[in-house]
Amino acid sequence: MKSIPISTAFLILLFFSFSCADRKKDWSQKTEITKWPNDKNGAVSITYDDGIINQFTIAKPIMDSLGLPGTFFIITGKVEGSAKGKFIGRDQNTIIAETATLKTDSTNFFERASLIAFTGNTEAEEYHANVGSLYEAGKVQEAYQLLDEGYEKIRNGRMRDTDDVVFHNNPVDSTTWEQYKSYAKQGHEISSHTVTHPRLAVLDDANMLFELEQSKADLARFMGEAATFSAEGPYGTENERVMEYAHKIYPALRNRMPEDWLDEINRGSKSLPGNSTNEYVQWQRGALSTTGIDQMKAWTDTVIAHDNIWLVLVIHGVEDYGWEPLKREELTQYFADLKGNEDSLWIATFGDVTKYIRERKAAKIRSTLEGNKISITLNSDLDSKVYNVPLTFKTYLPDDWNGANLIKKEGNNLLEVMSDSGGKYVFCSIPISEGKIQLAKV
Repeated sequence: MKSIPISTAFLILLFFSFSCADRKKDWSQKTEITKWPNDKNGAVSITYDDGIINQFTIAKPIMDSLGLPGTFFIITGKVEGSAKGKFIGRDQNTIIAETATLKTDSTNFFERASLIAFTGNTEAEEYHANVGSLYEAGKVQEAYQLLDEGYEKIRNGRMRDTDDVVFHNNPVDSTTWEQYKSYAKQGHEISSHTVTHPRLAVLDDANMLFELEQSKADLARFMGEAATFSAEGPYGTENERVMEYAHKIYPALRNRMPEDWLDEINRGSKSLPGNSTNEYVQWQRGALSTTGIDQMKAWTDTVIAHDNIWLVLVIHGVEDYGWEPLKREELTQYFADLKGNEDSLWIATFGDVTKYIRERKAAKIRSTLEGNKISITLNSDLDSKVYNVPLTFKTYLPDDWNGANLIKKEGNNLLEVMSDSGGKYVFCSIPISEGKIQLAKV
């Protein structure tokens, strides 16, 4: 056989290389993961605290009628079958006796603040809550003095003994784990609000960990691991010591989720989300009895007017029960308004919104055009068993494509073609577990 000169072989190889390069083009600049699913303007999560019965008998049916999901942060110790609240530590009588001769200071504060709510007295939970409020406000000496006052009442029998633990003033709630499981199947998120709703910032390490870990364990036992993703530390605490522990136990905390790309505005802040230049803004608003439907609708309008706001609505009482209750009529009007703006808003659970934005930030994508196919590859270091909310891809089509099919094993899906200043494009969704999709020319 006659050999081909080296120079000729090199030219042939160069020709085929350029031919392949012409056929396979980098399409990554024409493919992006949208900030919100289906390129919506913003997100809204409706969250409820305390697991109050009216949330499930009044608010939830309204949401169900409109197909809106909610996140319910429940006090697990109130649910029959789960672990109840308890004090972990030294003999209670010994601690109480010591308060007669030793004033509260930094050496005994956390132990005493942890115990007082479990002394079986009607006022004890209130003392615990108020002591915690003072401490988190930086009024440490006042917190010590109030704790001493509470124990003085206990020692002298000036608190009525009920022999029970008061659960944040809603002891009649009776929702069962079976009901919670059915709510999760309907698309709602059931998450942790600790075992007894304490002021976590004034608990010692052992009692704080019990509240966080036991609540998670009962959710896992009765609801499954999916229910252990989100949590809310009671009273909206942002205490650094609490956050350090809690972030190791729960992937997502409504209290705080510090990320460089996320601006957090808590529900007590007067900061305007529209002034933030961060890629995402978590804007918490606490709907109180005096808020009014017009103000709530204005929050929605603010989200729609921007492209980076995640409104987290925080609700407690409903109708005539719970802290700062909202009326049935208000909820009906507001939820209907949200539904009417669903073309612009992604209304999803707290956990799902958290997952989407984290998935998007962690994703690495590569898109190529070869012949009549566009291939999109997604890589991520996140656990796809946990992070399972599909990401929305916006892909621009070549000029000579009239449309695109999403190639699937069970049959191709014809995608809707839209257009903007960048040209024709399609949306498609891909979970990070899938890794790769292909679009075919139409």
